[in-house]
Amino acid sequence: MLPSEPHPRDQHVRIITLDNPPVNALSFAYCAKLLGEIRAAHADDSVEAVVITGAHGLFSAGADVNDFQAEMPANAVTIRDVIAAVEASVKVHVAAMDGNCLGGGLELSLACDYRVATRNARLGLPEIRLGLIPGAGGTQRLPRLIGARTALEFMLKGSSISAGRALELGIIDEVVAEGLIERARALASEPKRRLSERDAIIAKDLPLQAGPYVVAQAHKMVPPEENGGLAAHKLIDAVQASVELPFVFGIGRETRLFDELVRSAPSQALRHLFFAERELDKIPGLALSGVALRQAQGDTGPRGDDTIAKAAVVGAGTMGSGIAISLAQAGIPVVIVDNNDEAVDKARQTVMGMFMYQVQKGRLTQEEAWKRGQSIRFTDDWNELSDADLIVEAVFENLDVKREVFRKLDAIAKPGAILASNTSTLDIDALARETKRPDRVLGLHFFVPANIMPLLEIVRGRETSPETLAVAFALAKRLRKKGVLSGNAFGFIGNRMIFDYVGTANAIAEEGVPPYRIDAVMKAFGFPMGPFAMSDLSGLDIGLAVQKARGGDANGRTHVLERLIGMKRLGQKTMAGFFKYDKSVGKGREPIRDPQVEEIFAEEARNAGVTPRAYSDEEIRDRLLGALVHRGQKLLEEGIALRPGDIDIVYVYGYGFPPHRGGPMWYAEHSTLSPFDKLRVTREPTHA
Repeated sequence: MLPSEPHPRDQHVRIITLDNPPVNALSFAYCAKLLGEIRAAHADDSVEAVVITGAHGLFSAGADVNDFQAEMPANAVTIRDVIAAVEASVKVHVAAMDGNCLGGGLELSLACDYRVATRNARLGLPEIRLGLIPGAGGTQRLPRLIGARTALEFMLKGSSISAGRALELGIIDEVVAEGLIERARALASEPKRRLSERDAIIAKDLPLQAGPYVVAQAHKMVPPEENGGLAAHKLIDAVQASVELPFVFGIGRETRLFDELVRSAPSQALRHLFFAERELDKIPGLALSGVALRQAQGDTGPRGDDTIAKAAVVGAGTMGSGIAISLAQAGIPVVIVDNNDEAVDKARQTVMGMFMYQVQKGRLTQEEAWKRGQSIRFTDDWNELSDADLIVEAVFENLDVKREVFRKLDAIAKPGAILASNTSTLDIDALARETKRPDRVLGLHFFVPANIMPLLEIVRGRETSPETLAVAFALAKRLRKKGVLSGNAFGFIGNRMIFDYVGTANAIAEEGVPPYRIDAVMKAFGFPMGPFAMSDLSGLDIGLAVQKARGGDANGRTHVLERLIGMKRLGQKTMAGFFKYDKSVGKGREPIRDPQVEEIFAEEARNAGVTPRAYSDEEIRDRLLGALVHRGQKLLEEGIALRPGDIDIVYVYGYGFPPHRGGPMWYAEHSTLSPFDKLRVTREPTHA
């Protein structure tokens, strides 16, 4: 912590600077120091006001999540204690905010009398994303500042907002372009005004009598408690208390609800994902800096700490267009090569349509959208790829086709350029062998739609260099994606596991359980769709092609898939697959039960001698989850996946596994269900 100091021109104002790098986290240990500084200022009769600000260009990112992972020590000092000291003081307090002001940091500012911020400040209460609620007075003070309805919407979203938006909402008093501390000192001479002394309101345009209606509607709009909505319902209860109870009792209610959530299974699962995400780029062998590797190898190509100045994409299809948009959004100019005029025209429309959509949503200005759109060029001349630092191949999923592309790229690309394949299943080493730069070949498996889905599987080939991996992980961060390392195996992590999951679903259907019921069970567990609807979405013909590429080891006991494809039932794209689809129902995306398919399963099962059996919903769920988990365990044993948490990140962000259940490996380890009783998932220690 920087030493607190009186202003040389005004000895009556004490400046206290939060200084706990890298993010000024309000850990128990740091709060003890901060509380000492606060009390010292309060005890000094010459100090009439206190300004709290932050070092390192930010205010505070809030509490240290590590502190929630164990029982709180009896003598622990928390941000609640710091805020209680501020609340009890008779002196004026001003929060001077720059950069991030999140969680407990924002709650500390709310305990102050005035709040002033720079234009760079971002404010938020993201606790809901960890299955928690603000636990240091945020649920009680914010409704008293901006109204319960607006405060509730803000906290339920859990996202940060700009200083300008915070000013519009009334969360802060002023935004300054410069002179933050000077303005804070000026505000310190204003009268004291604690939010705790105000009465909460529902909204400016609503009377208090509307409170029960607003609360009831809020409860209806969030998921059920048992399906990911536990923290949301507790948050609504806490905000309700701010309106109905005196401040001190509301604080008590908030504290009780927060402490309940810290111990809850959903919050523990979400905190597991929080830590697992921070482990993703901790890869053995990447400790050497990019500079050291470059010097050791005499290499002039990009390195882990370089910025990719230009990228290229081969293929203007849905995936290629999405990858290009993702790169352009990160400020990387892209050239797309494709000689199919129809595909290029469609890609142009997709690109501009996406950026204009962002304009309509207020995420981009017209000028920004035009600039990003113009940063994507289309060509049929492969030679225009010669100056790209990164080239991503996104052509048809056929190994021979991709081999030919890599031979061509290797001859055109500049020395040091990285060649990546977007393949979802195929052998990266087979592609690398077509080049003279196998150390600069890897897989970058984006998920559809590539510009929206947050997951990126980074596939390491046998000869992929640590430096190339470092560039890939740096790129993932730049694209704001969760980059997960996978070894080179058929389907990598995600698809290799999903093959077993879908195969098990088919096996259960062969035993007489209708597809609609299997899907309903998995949706009830928390997946956005079941395995059969997912197969329809990706295309049954694609699924069969994958099976054939694997040598037919996942065909199951019957020929249902072949029969459906023979009937031109390819999934959503033909409005029929395992389910029927009707454009008048859910815009043609809502699966409709089809007894004809159920009869096909029954016929094929009889022909194959499969004996029908009864399943409970729990057995369906456990068998499908067991297929995921046991394949995941094998991937860990084989070294394809580094950590159980990596697998969990893949499944939560790539395949819709419910976050409040922590991912398949976390769920297996913490579930008491019988299929997982004897499962022991090998774990590496988590680093903070």
